[in-house]
Amino acid sequence: MLNQKGFTLIEIIAVLVIMSILAAAGMQKMESLSDSASKQTLNHAVRELISKEALTWALVKVSEEGWVSDEALFTKINTNLGEGYSWSSGLVLTGGTLRMRSSAVTMARTPSTISTAGIWKIK
Repeated sequence: MLNQKGFTLIEIIAVLVIMSILAAAGMQKMESLSDSASKQTLNHAVRELISKEALTWALVKVSEEGWVSDEALFTKINTNLGEGYSWSSGLVLTGGTLRMRSSAVTMARTPSTISTAGIWKIK
């Protein structure tokens, strides 16, 4: 018994307790990073909607029929932002609620006119 090697049960339990505390702290940080990433993704989605609206408005302006009304333009805008995005309260002419995973933003849309494209904003 003079040459014992290894760890005692108390030492192993102490190491496990320390590791679980560190893991819990890491999980909280990871969760907050995920929420932040979802919010940033929604901000980029708003910018993409503004770009899509401006492009659609420009294409309508140079088309043979030209700009007719905001309602006609709105029906031509591609509001599909890709996988993971959804319009939870339905998309309407004045805006809607855009969701990305657990985050959501309520958006308002300024109507387009014959001289300017509509603009999307976060309420």
